Amino acid sequence: MSAFSDTPVNPGGPYRNHREVPRFTLVASIELREPKSDTRISGRISEISRKGCYVDVLITLPEGTVLDVRISRDQGVFESEAKIVYVQEGMGMGVTFVNTAPEQLKLLDSWLAEISS
Repeated sequence: MSAFSDTPVNPGGPYRNHREVPRFTLVASIELREPKSDTRISGRISEISRKGCYVDVLITLPEGTVLDVRISRDQGVFESEAKIVYVQEGMGMGVTFVNTAPEQLKLLDSWLAEISS
């Protein structure tokens, strides 16, 4: 089981709809940066939770890759470290947020409260 327990490593498996925290539909821009090589990928997210998000991108990186993420929308910019927990080649990646600063979690919580109401 991955560290991102609300999304299984095998996204098509029997636990696909089992979530530890609720996910919400949110379309926003995202920039991913792999710090070791300074590889940058731009994409969009389609789902988000307090623990992570799903990134719609054609170019994927390997599972386990550590990233810096920056999600932009009208209501601000959320930044956090993240780790890729599963990959769907040519479609996207599930990432979990790690070591997120408290002020960034506060911003994320405000977004989740807004979109859940």
